[in-house]
Amino acid sequence: MYVRKRRRQVSEINVVPYIDVMLVLLIIFMVTAPLITQGVKVELPKAESNPLDEESKTPLVATVDAEGNYYLNVGRDQDSPIQPAELGALVAAHLQKEPDTPVMVNGDKGVSYDQVIQLMVMLQNAGVPSVGLMTTSPDKK
Repeated sequence: MYVRKRRRQVSEINVVPYIDVMLVLLIIFMVTAPLITQGVKVELPKAESNPLDEESKTPLVATVDAEGNYYLNVGRDQDSPIQPAELGALVAAHLQKEPDTPVMVNGDKGVSYDQVIQLMVMLQNAGVPSVGLMTTSPDKK
């Protein structure tokens, strides 16, 4: 008589495909993590800075003076202070018409850092992708 042995089922999980998937995901996350940034993106000015190109568009200049008043170089009356909500609305409207317009922040040297940051947050909320900081040449007084 011929007796057959019953084979037992293998109850182990083959983890090699899972390891491959995990390594691919790890690489994807390592590549995309530096691209995900939060906050306001700012390139700090150097002591010696180059002026803007003459061919570039006229930038929007958002200014905060020593008293904390906000100004924008577009609109009806550019020399009178405007409210923060109005500044954000004007910038958003201008960027809808001309989305590649550069935006610059001009802050008085006596203004607090917090007020400049608040201005930059307002610009970010208005849809500005990046801002530049205006400086004066060390030669000028």
